[in-house]
Amino acid sequence: MKIGLVVYGELDTQSGGFHYDRQLMAELRAAGETVEVIELPWRSYPRGLLDNVSRRLRRRLTGDYDVLLQDELAHPSLAWTNQRLSTPIVSIVHHLRASENRRLRPLYRAVERRYLRSVDGVVCNSSVTRDVVTDLGVDAERTVIAPPAGDRFDPVIADEQIDERAREEPLRVLFVGNITPRKGVDTLIDGLAAADGDAELTVVGTPVDERYVSGCHDRVAGHGLSERVTFTGGIDDASLAAAFREHHLLAVPSQYEGYGIVYLEGMGFGLPAVASRAGGATDIVTDGENGFLVDPGDVAAVADAITTLAADRDRLATMGQAARERYETQPDWTETAATVRGLLDSVVAADSG
Repeated sequence: MKIGLVVYGELDTQSGGFHYDRQLMAELRAAGETVEVIELPWRSYPRGLLDNVSRRLRRRLTGDYDVLLQDELAHPSLAWTNQRLSTPIVSIVHHLRASENRRLRPLYRAVERRYLRSVDGVVCNSSVTRDVVTDLGVDAERTVIAPPAGDRFDPVIADEQIDERAREEPLRVLFVGNITPRKGVDTLIDGLAAADGDAELTVVGTPVDERYVSGCHDRVAGHGLSERVTFTGGIDDASLAAAFREHHLLAVPSQYEGYGIVYLEGMGFGLPAVASRAGGATDIVTDGENGFLVDPGDVAAVADAITTLAADRDRLATMGQAARERYETQPDWTETAATVRGLLDSVVAADSG
C-alpha cells in the first residue's frame, strides 16, 4: 500500500502531534507499507482556506497513492480540496481547533465539520477526541481510537527509587511543552505562588508566543518567584529525560489537550501529573490516584495539588508508583500502528470495491 502522509510544516517539528505522526510513519514502513511525506506550507487560517482554490495543491495531492493519511491540523487547506480528489482519505485527529478557541469556535466548527465530511475514515488519539469528532457528524463506525505509546524514553525506575526521590526537598515541579497561552504556564505560575511551601518550578519548552512568554516572566517577577522558577527553553531528549528523572511532579494545566502524550512520558518516570480536565488527559489521569485533573485556568486547584504533595510525601510516592503502573499499561506503537493500518486497509478495500 502506498500512503501519502499530509502534514503542515515540517514533520520533524517538536510537538506531541508530530511525534505521533513520525512514530506512526516509522511503524507503517516497518510493516512493509510505502509512506511518502507531503509537507504543506504552514499557513495562517485565512491563507489556509485560500489554498482550497489552488490547482497546484491539488496536483501535489494527486499521485499514485492508495490512500492519503492527513494530519487534521492541515484542515484549513483541505476542507474543500479533498472533495476534488479521487484518492480515499483518512484523517489523524489529535484535537480539533474548535475545542480550544471560544471566540472563533463557530468558524472552526463549520470548517472542521466540512473537512471531516470529506474524509473516509478518522484516527482518533483518545475517546474524548472521538466523541468530539462524532459530535460533528462522523459515523463512529468510520473511526478508530489509536492512542500514542508515550515510550520515547521508556526508563527503568523501581518503586524504591520513586519512594526515595519523593523524600527529597523541596518539591520540584516540571512543565514540558511549547510555551503558548493554550498550555497554561501562567496558571501554573499563579498556582505555585498561591501554594504553601517553597516548591520550585522548571519550565521546559520552546517559546512560541514571545509576548506570552514575556508576560510569564513578568508574572514570576511580580510574585517574587525569580529564585524558584527556571525557564530552560527547548532542550534535547537526553536533557529532557534527566529533567523527568530529577523532578517530583509534572504540571501542564492546559486549556485543552487532545491527548497529552507528555503526561504519559512523565508517568514513565513515576511522575504524577497535574493535567487539564478538558480533553483527552482524562484517558490517562485518574484524579487523586496517579495525578490531579484541573479545570482550565483553575489556579486554586493547581495550588492545592502542589500544596498537597509538598506536605504529604507518602502520598507523593504512592501516586508516583501508580503513575508508573499506568504508563506500563499503555499500548506500544506497534499496536497503535496495527489499529491504524486496519482502518487504512478497510478504506482502500471499500474504495476498490
